[in-house]
Amino acid sequence: MKLESSKGNILIVEDEENIAALLQLNLELESYEVSIAKTGFQAVKMAKAEYFDLVILDIMLPEMDGIAVCETIRAQNIEVPILFLSAKGSAADRIEGLRKGGDDYLTKPFNLEELLLRVEKLVAKNKRMQQSNSVGQLYEFAGGKIDFGAYECYDRHGKKQELSKKESALLKLLIERDGETVSREHILQVVWGYNVYPTTRTIDNFILSFRKHFEKDTKHPIYFHSIRGVGYKFTSKEKK
Repeated sequence: MKLESSKGNILIVEDEENIAALLQLNLELESYEVSIAKTGFQAVKMAKAEYFDLVILDIMLPEMDGIAVCETIRAQNIEVPILFLSAKGSAADRIEGLRKGGDDYLTKPFNLEELLLRVEKLVAKNKRMQQSNSVGQLYEFAGGKIDFGAYECYDRHGKKQELSKKESALLKLLIERDGETVSREHILQVVWGYNVYPTTRTIDNFILSFRKHFEKDTKHPIYFHSIRGVGYKFTSKEKK
């Protein structure tokens, strides 16, 4: 369901259709955008292909259990919050879920109001974390200067270059995450919006353009890096 004003994009991983339908209905009533995966393999594929603000993950799934799904998602450097929702309610089960990369754990049968509250808090916390390192309108580093508001930059030679809105948005995102690898899925959500799929080549071309502006040697970049199979990274400081 596509919402005009979505509070967030949530993936439900649940093979019991009645539970999945109940969750979907109530989350959509709360203005979340909801997708459903019925197997672990499907969940991993969707998490890699699309940005989500939260994954609600059952543990007892066909083909691949929820713990393995969580570990696989984390191994891909996908930082989406994960809320385990499982009939396995022992202390050992909860500890294992959290230790393997989960952010919260709720047992079945669950109280719907409590679930919605936990969802709201996890999504809000995730959005705050994404915004916590926001840079101002002007940013300077050794390679040049960027004016995000004017959609322009000054390259390493001091020459002014025009930027498209998406180039400016991608630069801002990478700079705000200085030193961290940003996944393609997160870039899709922030720069292009939900459920829009430019090719990886499109992002690569942006990175190549940034290198032409700011790098002394485009074949051996210092600032703008492509991490094969994972994402992209900006590093402000040169290694000595």
